[in-house]
Amino acid sequence: METIYLFIVVFLLCLAVFGLFVGVSNDAVNFLQSAVGARAAKYNTVLVFASAGVILGAILSTGMMDVARNGIMTPQYYSFAEVMTIFLAVMVTNVLVLDVFNSLGMPTSTTISLVFGLLGATFTIATLKLISDPSLDYNSLLNSGQALSMIIAIFVSVAFAFVFGWAIMWFSRIVFTFNYKAHSKYSIAIFGGIAFTALAYFIFLKGVGNSPYISPNIRQWILDNTTLLLLLTFLGSAVITELLHLLNVNTEVSQVNNDSSSDV
Repeated sequence: METIYLFIVVFLLCLAVFGLFVGVSNDAVNFLQSAVGARAAKYNTVLVFASAGVILGAILSTGMMDVARNGIMTPQYYSFAEVMTIFLAVMVTNVLVLDVFNSLGMPTSTTISLVFGLLGATFTIATLKLISDPSLDYNSLLNSGQALSMIIAIFVSVAFAFVFGWAIMWFSRIVFTFNYKAHSKYSIAIFGGIAFTALAYFIFLKGVGNSPYISPNIRQWILDNTTLLLLLTFLGSAVITELLHLLNVNTEVSQVNNDSSSDV
């Protein structure tokens, strides 16, 4: 039996390597298609910034996948063989699903595939355990409350992203579409400062504030001075955006080519 478990661990390691390839490819489909499709920058420039983002994300991540793993099952009710079976099924399914979606050019979420894969595998093993031992129940084998809260959080986050993304895009188009040159000297700086401050808060401050790679004193200082850091970030990014605008660096929203509409 030990040889089988060793083989499973080695196989899981290989699947983890393939999972990194298909996972990064999936994230590239999700995050690069907007920038490449909108021609926000040159293709190589987009790749450089995306690579830097992947590195920062890996450094600043705080174990979200581990939270998903611990939140689905109740480990004390499962044997080592059953846990290994669940993880093996999840890894195989995750790699296959992500690879199929990437091959078809359809973006999906690595987090969602992992959460639902764990939920499905755990539910299957729990059902088999209930058949062999009727004294058990799903409430003890499955952390249904935590799993349900995670699933609801995923769908709510999609809804929030859609609503706030729509509102911000509508507001930005109103500001930078009609006679925007009359107020561009200050509106571009303000908009750039707000945008970079929002990104800095979610990516850097929240990530660094919970990162295990920095000392507790620095983490506590960041948490205690978050408002000051956000204010300084806004002022600094607004000044830099204004300087770039004065130096004729294109920081404005790209205008749609209206040649076809002008012929009407």
